[in-house]
Amino acid sequence: MEEMVEIYRKYMPQVYKFLFSLCHDAHLSEELTQETFFQALKSIDSFRGDCKIYVWLCSIAKHLWYKELKKKDREVVAEYVEETTCQKITENSAIQKMEVIELYKKLHLLEEPVREVMYLRLNADFTFKEIGEIMGKDENWARVTFYRGKQRIRKESNHEM
Repeated sequence: MEEMVEIYRKYMPQVYKFLFSLCHDAHLSEELTQETFFQALKSIDSFRGDCKIYVWLCSIAKHLWYKELKKKDREVVAEYVEETTCQKITENSAIQKMEVIELYKKLHLLEEPVREVMYLRLNADFTFKEIGEIMGKDENWARVTFYRGKQRIRKESNHEM
């Protein structure tokens, strides 16, 4: 353990400078330096001595830097996907809003009581039983009236195409 402390004292400034030359970010260089020595501590038993310890530490640091770059690339891609998705959602929302406006224009042209049944079902989300109660009719009447109104709107939409 004391050997690792001595290695840290001797090579930490050099490893930091090496990492700073790669990323040009003091905070990130510090983090990667700490991670380099942590990884070195975990794998010191596998150090074969084929090269100088400084070269080995820089090799670990370089791999950590590459890992950081891949992580940043994934974050950039994720941000791009999120931004693109938000744009698509906004576009879809605008299209849906225009479709809703067209639907309400068509609803407005329907005669009473069909229009009111459609509004109660679509806006207030009442059940057919509740609509029947509100209108002084039965559930079946509300269901059939809604269905007929829906069919008229579809028919008018098909004539426009």
